[in-house]
Amino acid sequence: MTTDRELRSVSRGVEIRAETDTTPKELSGYAALFDTPAEIAGAFVEIIDHGAFDQALGDDVRVLFNHDPNLVLGRTKSGTASLAVDATGLRYRVRPPTTQIGRDVVELVERGDIDGSSFGFRVLKDSWTEGVTPNALPVRHIEAVALYDVSPVTQPAYAETTVEARSTASTFTTTAPPAAAASHSDLAIDATFETHARRLRLAQRRIELHE
Repeated sequence: MTTDRELRSVSRGVEIRAETDTTPKELSGYAALFDTPAEIAGAFVEIIDHGAFDQALGDDVRVLFNHDPNLVLGRTKSGTASLAVDATGLRYRVRPPTTQIGRDVVELVERGDIDGSSFGFRVLKDSWTEGVTPNALPVRHIEAVALYDVSPVTQPAYAETTVEARSTASTFTTTAPPAAAASHSDLAIDATFETHARRLRLAQRRIELHE
């Protein structure tokens, strides 16, 4: 994992559809959901804004299993995977290869052993609001990201994304909120940035230990 890379993964109910035994299988699901608050390692609450992936949809993104670069299921550049954004979040589709790992992942999804998805990313733009949650945690809005990969995962950390099987014919970038910039001295702004950076470093360490 590079120092500027972050991972987010969640799970919810899985749908499995099969039309015929001979039709190629396709995996699809939401790797991220918009406007869904998630508490990150007890350090802050994170919300992915609409538009966060707009700059990333044209990127060459791989679909991996468990974020492992050796376990490639598809790639947007080759046309074996695709990404789309709707009102719910970032959705991916992939046609896994007829390799051992491809067959294994499809089987695990069909059995219900894999029911979550995740995405690896680098933040390009975010903003912060202090102390607005009931437990006084800051809220981080992710406004734009560079997208590395999306992945079906075996141990999703949060409980909201999906993956379906069907047939088919860290260095962190932070931006102080405008209100903070308007109401604090330069010294206070510097302290706010340092506070966010410490929270992010703490959250990243906790997430890495969890994974």
